[in-house]
Amino acid sequence: MEYAILDIETTGGKFNEEGITEIAIYRFNGIKVVDQFASLVNPERPIQPFVVNLTGINSEMLRNAPKFYEVAKRIIEMTEGAVLVAHNANFDNRILTTEFDRLGYNFDMETLCTVELAKKLIPDMPSYSLGKLVRSLGIPLSDRHRAQGDAKATVELFKLLLLKDENREIVKQLVKKEPKKQINTKLLDIIKSSTSDTGVYYLHNENGDIIYIGKSKNIKKRLTQHFTSDNRKSKQIQQEVSSVTFDKTGNDLVAQLLESDQIKRHKPKFNRALRKSIFNYQLGSIVDEDGYINLKIEKEDSRKKAITTFTSFQSAKNSLEGIIAKYGLCQRLGGFHKTEEACFSYTIKECNGACVQEEAPEAYNERVQVFLDEYSYASKNMLVIDKGRDRDERSVVLIENGIFKGFGFYTLNHQITQPEILKSIIRPMKNNRDSQHIIQTYLKKRKVIKTINLDTNTES
Repeated sequence: MEYAILDIETTGGKFNEEGITEIAIYRFNGIKVVDQFASLVNPERPIQPFVVNLTGINSEMLRNAPKFYEVAKRIIEMTEGAVLVAHNANFDNRILTTEFDRLGYNFDMETLCTVELAKKLIPDMPSYSLGKLVRSLGIPLSDRHRAQGDAKATVELFKLLLLKDENREIVKQLVKKEPKKQINTKLLDIIKSSTSDTGVYYLHNENGDIIYIGKSKNIKKRLTQHFTSDNRKSKQIQQEVSSVTFDKTGNDLVAQLLESDQIKRHKPKFNRALRKSIFNYQLGSIVDEDGYINLKIEKEDSRKKAITTFTSFQSAKNSLEGIIAKYGLCQRLGGFHKTEEACFSYTIKECNGACVQEEAPEAYNERVQVFLDEYSYASKNMLVIDKGRDRDERSVVLIENGIFKGFGFYTLNHQITQPEILKSIIRPMKNNRDSQHIIQTYLKKRKVIKTINLDTNTES
């Protein structure tokens, strides 16, 4: 799916008699800008004085600018096969259609309006004018009321709206309107036009319905596997798939969180195994009568506070054994030795004697707390910062009071240091055992760019 995101400045005047004075178009493939065009245009008619004051564009500036017919071919190249996106798209589309009508060319495009989308996806904003809206969202805007500055800001706004579109209504509606093609040719076209970046991909049938959701560090490679595999599930997908859309995430943490959320939200027919949580065991803790913190593996129970979760008892056992060894904890207080006597590790001098009260509870619990601080984000207020969808962008995962709130992307530090802007760029997501497990496992095994403790405003 490609988009032509544009902004037009006009002369003003009577309805359908306006002329274009400036146009800027960014060709956007859902991930990044792949082409751009901007030009002043000689409208061959007077500019209204209030427009001159608003835009700063006057007749003298346009004297040697190309006339519309001289840039028309480039505009068609920039918009062909794309969806026209603009802030107040009806206006921009009407102006372009009128100009092309004067040349005898039928300009007919599907449109998306970022004003309407913003009202639906980001409700209760104080204003939906482009300048005030992007300022509220922390999106930079230079050269207000000039085509290139406004179009560039609309690109960033549209990226955010795609992120906020949790039910993917934007893409699903457009997929329905695409013409049908022969399935074999389409599979090859899908692979060729896909990205090799990290992200989440959505397989659609001919009605636009999502039939499968997956994530990959290389979407193109994963799609090739889907479309060349001969197992039963892959063959069924190959028969039913009509098109693929994707969300680039920049890193695997956001991809995992988004995939988990979207599968539960859409319940695709070929994702049956992942529609519900499959964590059967959890790691919990209690303080015993002697004051020692005991770690224990228990059956999954949403009523109890879990440090982390596991798909099987064996994976829980292996993880806890590693934790005990790494932090110098006691096997008996970890639930491995049911005896009231000293644990085996004590006999080989690898346990400091908490099992027989030789080590004070305060000293033992301090090591347990180090583990809890490193392993769990319970009760923490923090940001997890990692790579974004392009070189100048970063992703941010927001956790408040130990609860996962969602993720977003930013380019300027003030977008995450100002709470009201941070909240507006975050895509809300449900906090559940799956998201908790994904974040904890990722932080334990992978290295992110940094984490920020919001309580102390410190980085690590």
